[in-house]
Amino acid sequence: MNKTNQNLSYHDINWKRCQETVTKLQRCIAVAANDKDLRRAMKIGERLTVLFEARALAVRAICRNAGAKTPGIDGIIWDTPEKRMKAILELKKSNYKPKAVRRVYIPKDGTKEMRPLGIPTLKDRAMQELYAMALRPIAEVQADQHSYGYRNNRGAHDAQTYLHMLISKPLGPPTWLLDADIEKFFDNISHDWLIKNIPMDKTILRKWLKAGILELKKFSPHPPQACGGWRRRSTPRRSNFAGLSKYGSRWTDQSS
Repeated sequence: MNKTNQNLSYHDINWKRCQETVTKLQRCIAVAANDKDLRRAMKIGERLTVLFEARALAVRAICRNAGAKTPGIDGIIWDTPEKRMKAILELKKSNYKPKAVRRVYIPKDGTKEMRPLGIPTLKDRAMQELYAMALRPIAEVQADQHSYGYRNNRGAHDAQTYLHMLISKPLGPPTWLLDADIEKFFDNISHDWLIKNIPMDKTILRKWLKAGILELKKFSPHPPQACGGWRRRSTPRRSNFAGLSKYGSRWTDQSS
């Protein structure tokens, strides 16, 4: 940016340039990850997370999300350009302390059960999105080629297309088609595993894990293997390239 960031207004931001700057660094991260140099990938990722352009995109992404009008425990929403610009300038690692997630319960699809949902503050969501920008290139490089969940530009239709290709093989379809689910994946995933396997700033990661839960005005720390709202953003992506999808590919190889 040619102007001093402090003097910019939200409407002055060159979003095309922001995206180009971030994409350029993400490509460098992907190259480093492809070379199996995670240290270099993390170093470039740290550079990305301090950029004004990346912070601006993170705040805009949260403001465009369907949950933008749903606040966390602080009750704050960014509903004006002035608030959004202030959020961008304050989105920094120094002195960052995430707040507890606000726990609510929503209906579980297809059942009468209610499932817990953790709602972080908008600032915490933006910080998570900021670090997710640095994680996505690593995930895309290391993920199984036939993994379709929580991936950019991939979805259920792509999975259906691949299944159709398998079933339509000239030499006959696979012997087995398996539908499996990891029970309470978000509830039971180990904090130690996350800290060990997610290639990002461990101080920030630990802060997210220890942020705690606020339910009915009562605070409680995360138990060792509890689900916080932030993990909906980063854990599924991380599981794509942590080896879980390899089990599925083994079944495919054995049955084809």
